[in-house]
Amino acid sequence: MAYTFADLFEHSVDAMPDRLALIVSGEEVTYRELDERANRLAHYFQSVGLGVGSHIGIQMHNSIEAMVAVLAAFKIRGVPITVNYRYTSDELVYLYENADLEALVFHRGFAERVAGALVSAPRVKYVIEVPDELALGNEPSIPAAVAYADALGNQSPLRAGEHAFPERSGDDVYVLYTGGTTGRPKGVVWRQEDIWRVLAGGYDFYSGEPIGDEYQQSRGGAAAAEPMRWCMLPPLIHTSALMPTFNALFSGNTVIFEPKFDAAQVWKVVAEYRPQVMVITGDAMGRPLVEAHHELQPDASSLAVLASGAALFSGSVKDAFFDVFPNLMISDSVGSSETGFGGIGFATKGLEQRGGPKVGANRFTVVVDDDNRVLEPGSGAEGWLAKLGNVPLGYYNDPVKSAEIFREVNGARAVVTGDRARIEDDGSVTLLGRGNMVVNTGGEKVFVEEVEAVVKAHPDIYDATVIGIADERWGNRVAAVLRVRDGVEPDFDSVEKHTRTQLAGYKIPRSFWIADEVVRAPSGKPDYRWAKEFSQNSDPVHRID
Repeated sequence: MAYTFADLFEHSVDAMPDRLALIVSGEEVTYRELDERANRLAHYFQSVGLGVGSHIGIQMHNSIEAMVAVLAAFKIRGVPITVNYRYTSDELVYLYENADLEALVFHRGFAERVAGALVSAPRVKYVIEVPDELALGNEPSIPAAVAYADALGNQSPLRAGEHAFPERSGDDVYVLYTGGTTGRPKGVVWRQEDIWRVLAGGYDFYSGEPIGDEYQQSRGGAAAAEPMRWCMLPPLIHTSALMPTFNALFSGNTVIFEPKFDAAQVWKVVAEYRPQVMVITGDAMGRPLVEAHHELQPDASSLAVLASGAALFSGSVKDAFFDVFPNLMISDSVGSSETGFGGIGFATKGLEQRGGPKVGANRFTVVVDDDNRVLEPGSGAEGWLAKLGNVPLGYYNDPVKSAEIFREVNGARAVVTGDRARIEDDGSVTLLGRGNMVVNTGGEKVFVEEVEAVVKAHPDIYDATVIGIADERWGNRVAAVLRVRDGVEPDFDSVEKHTRTQLAGYKIPRSFWIADEVVRAPSGKPDYRWAKEFSQNSDPVHRID
């Protein structure tokens, strides 16, 4: 059996070729059409000498062509490496070189930065330029680049007979570069079978048991009377969108993309295409979506599930969705590039969830102490979130960093993350926050995610990133960079009273800055480096002494 992404997708194509696979900006493609385009690009890759183990960069916003490129790389047993399109040229040089890219597929709107990076990245020999609906029209073309249409050109749309691709293996790897909130991005190396198991449907969602048949997902999809439609809003450069997309495709569903996130446009798409599932990344998407819904009042009656992951999803924002959609199922997943899916929690109106989510007990998600010993339910102890079972092989070309988190727990390989967590009496796990973002103030530890959730629930505040800044008396003090609501002069006395009702005194932000926008990664995660720099370059607008 071949548990690879290309094989699993091809099983769906064979089972339901005429079913709709993707909808993007009004363009629709069936499973067969998507497969044929990917075959053409895969044959082009082979024609220039790319093949088993070739690292192929994909620097693209959400589009049909992005999925074509990912599938094409998998088909030839290459390694697709999605590239953060917000990176500067200097950051791109680092990633291109660190990832050993041999080829790059990019949207033309990124041509200027790509061209600047390629000068210092000689390993990248093959460059394919894709038309870009978001481009302004005057972006420079890269002379050495091959046009996407020419690459597909006269290549065969077939994958059988003389055009057959090499036999694949579940040991084929996928390298995912983490955006991270601190430091340089790192490439997480996964066996394809392992990442499929934990992120793309390889375990039965309800029983937690592994799927034993590589055709099980596609058989289920073919048998369904009506496929579901998933509105996938996070960028495909992250697993929070790419892996759910594959899960949907492996089971015969239809995926709707938007080239960029725009809350008003999303609701127009929902009204037109009637998706049942919407996937978002926390408050960064949730808050503008629910507020745009209040303004536009679109027909969103098709929505049954709102699934969030990869970033903080505050209880106040969840409650705002429940006010609009009382019967909506809202899920909040735990996971990371290094762990894959770590558990899921379901929201209930009125139960404010501070900090990270709480996930139900499962045998693969545990909490360990500093000596890698598993903490037992009932202990009430805090430790480090750890993942057992299907885990990555390590970081690409980085044995030192690999040794820090890829360890042995209970005699087996495990990932011990930088997330602090508490094991509850019933075996469930409550995430407390990133260990490297804890603010130590006067000997007390403050998890910034908990404070962010409370601050953002105040009616004057639209968004917030919480950080620690130096303090002569306490070592560090809790601080916040805010974006306030349009036209609002924030009442900081009210903000202080609000936070004091929900947080211990030492957790309350003591210094505040206001920014036009709180900068976040495309995934929706806070950019703590930016917040620190912002606070260092100006005086706070308010202090609590």
